[in-house]
Amino acid sequence: MKSAILATLIGSAAAFAPSAQTGTTTNLNSNTRPDLWTPTTSYQNEIGAIAPLGFFDPLGLVKDESQEKFDHLREVEIRHGRCAMLAVTGWLTTAAGVRLP
Repeated sequence: MKSAILATLIGSAAAFAPSAQTGTTTNLNSNTRPDLWTPTTSYQNEIGAIAPLGFFDPLGLVKDESQEKFDHLREVEIRHGRCAMLAVTGWLTTAAGVRLP
């Protein structure tokens, strides 16, 4: 039993040991962006477009779409997010033992 505890402590201590740092660069550090992140219609001033990415649309869903399509997709996203939050609240309430009669 003592040897298992000792092995666990040694293994967990290795997780906090410093690792070798290498000088790597990523695309986020460069000033170039893929074409999917730059839509033809400017959505850079919409709510949620923040630095460092600006308007983020990696799948290109609104690349060539109108403002109406963009507004519809945003409304649908908000609606689904609210339903998901309500579902999690119901799940946590039920898990806490609260039941309806």
